[in-house]
Amino acid sequence: MTTQTHRSLTVDGPAGPLEALFWDVERGRPGGAQPQFAALVCHPHPLFGGTMQNKVVYRAAKALHALGLPVLRFNFRGVGLSAGTYDRGLGERDDVRAALDFLAANFPGTPLLAAGFSFGAWVGLRVGCADERVTALVGLGLPVADVDVSYLSECTKPKLLVSGDRDQYGPKETWEAMVTVLPANAREATQLIFVPGGDHFFAGHLGVVEKTISDWVRARMQLAP
Repeated sequence: MTTQTHRSLTVDGPAGPLEALFWDVERGRPGGAQPQFAALVCHPHPLFGGTMQNKVVYRAAKALHALGLPVLRFNFRGVGLSAGTYDRGLGERDDVRAALDFLAANFPGTPLLAAGFSFGAWVGLRVGCADERVTALVGLGLPVADVDVSYLSECTKPKLLVSGDRDQYGPKETWEAMVTVLPANAREATQLIFVPGGDHFFAGHLGVVEKTISDWVRARMQLAP
């Protein structure tokens, strides 16, 4: 078992310091082994109460950390104690890059996993698809009915996409139509899972979401159940 260290810190962001929570793991493991991934989890829309303390974000971080991965959460610009102001998802991409820079500096050479919920999935996956340091992606409640996700057609990295089958911002038929038209290599890299009865916020189904993330990442890490 690893010793877990939870701490508040700031990440140097392009608009100023970004408030963050970092769940580290003990570095002195047998043989000095590094974690198989270092993970980032991005929060939902800043203008609708989204913060790094969001329940879905917390449960995603918990699932990843339970697998022995260091996990970083942060507040986008203008949220909580983070400097700057909301930038319609544009400047927020730079915030994601800054958070990935933090993980890369603390875990040199370790593959990164980018995850996010809702707005955080839209922004986080867009950056993660383009960043060569990121080798796995997790999108929760990606609002495919409201945002441009065309970048997924060029993203061949392994990705888990989880949506409630009653999500008003990501209707099941919209998801299925989108995945169907993805190029073969992007489609083969995508695992789409619907949570029965789940709404956009996965109310009453967060345990299912947590287990889904855990099972998928375990498979990437080739860990036994």
